[in-house]
Amino acid sequence: MRMSGKSFKGGIHPGYNKGKTESFPITSIPFPGKVVIPLLQHIGAPCEPLVEVGDEVKKGQKIAESEGFVSAPVHASIGGKVVSVGPDYTPVGSRVKSIVIEGNGSDEQAERLNPARKTLEELSGEEIVAIIREAGIVGMGGAAFPTHVKLSPPEGKKIDTVILNGAECEPYLTADHRIMLEDPESVVLGLKAVLKVLNAHTGVIGIEDNKPDAVKTLQETVKGEKNITVFPLPTKYPQGAEKMLIEVITGRQVPSGGLPLDVNVVNLNVGTSAAIAHAIVDGTPLIERVVTVSGSGIKKPSNLMVKIGTTFADVIEQCGGTVGKISKVISGGPMMGISLPTTAVPVIKGTSGILVLTDQEVQLGEIGPCIRCSRCIAACPMNLLPNFLGTVSEKRLFEEAEAFHALDCIECGCCAYVCPASRPLTQWIRVSKAEITARRRKSQ
Repeated sequence: MRMSGKSFKGGIHPGYNKGKTESFPITSIPFPGKVVIPLLQHIGAPCEPLVEVGDEVKKGQKIAESEGFVSAPVHASIGGKVVSVGPDYTPVGSRVKSIVIEGNGSDEQAERLNPARKTLEELSGEEIVAIIREAGIVGMGGAAFPTHVKLSPPEGKKIDTVILNGAECEPYLTADHRIMLEDPESVVLGLKAVLKVLNAHTGVIGIEDNKPDAVKTLQETVKGEKNITVFPLPTKYPQGAEKMLIEVITGRQVPSGGLPLDVNVVNLNVGTSAAIAHAIVDGTPLIERVVTVSGSGIKKPSNLMVKIGTTFADVIEQCGGTVGKISKVISGGPMMGISLPTTAVPVIKGTSGILVLTDQEVQLGEIGPCIRCSRCIAACPMNLLPNFLGTVSEKRLFEEAEAFHALDCIECGCCAYVCPASRPLTQWIRVSKAEITARRRKSQ
């Protein structure tokens, strides 16, 4: 495959603010006394509980499952007693059935995955996919799409290239950066497993060039791997969006309404790849993840290994609490993350960051009329008309929004970022997308 290297159209260069945490190694926080584990942490069907109130569970035990193909099982992240099964809030704003476990301090493990302890060479592609599914692995870059589904392309779709996303283009976030520095062998092993599953001949690890130490580390790790290369990417937001990543690395453009597999590519996050390796080698399901905790409102910015289900409040407390006048708490990065009304929500599989921002970091302008400057059009990496889409979405003219390809919006936030009139274009378009999708489902 000939590498493209040609940058995508549009994009922005926000202040990256990664210096607060990029040099801090990943550390584990103490055993949480209680975890709240939502039964829907992914795109797809929710799980149903396999345990009841009063049951004792072990760390790593499967506690919820779904018969739906587009779904991923859920596991206990700590050992303890189930004290509640019922609706609870999540960091994505929804209220879903959740299992609350009070910890007993035990570190005893449930039966591990891959009990035969087969190596990657000994495992078949079907066995690898079965391990990934049983481990409950989903996309850890934020999308949370079940990984075993992504690795099961429809008949007739041939995948020739697997791209690992190590761009981490969102400001503040450094979780992927630290994974690449501290666990590069797992990142590469996971990639080799995926290449084997898909019978693909090329693996590429894309890393923005503002992480030269990660580029060097992965280049050294893949020495001797004939079909895996490391691709330094120009630093530009949203370089980590899968369509941008594919275009820059391969020169292929995912068609409107299409998926990466339509251009013979599968994308995975580097954290997801490492989780695959741990499921195969260590037999551990996805019960913890790396979270960047940053922002001027955090006393001790950190990169932490956090048990799934630990509340944001507990994580923030482990970082010394907050300082200054807090303006926003965000789940994820500042461009695509979700502002939270409370910190009493749990870390889930897709939680890459917790940002606590002060007044100095959050500038809210008064929303004005569009001044037709076209900056949003220049910044949009998807070649859309955010000014028009924002206006019709604000007026709830959803048919017009659909006709002008609102569903192609990747919600990167570039348009709202550059708008001198402080118009919340991304948020308005997001409403249109939700309405259009709901109408399509209703008509089916």
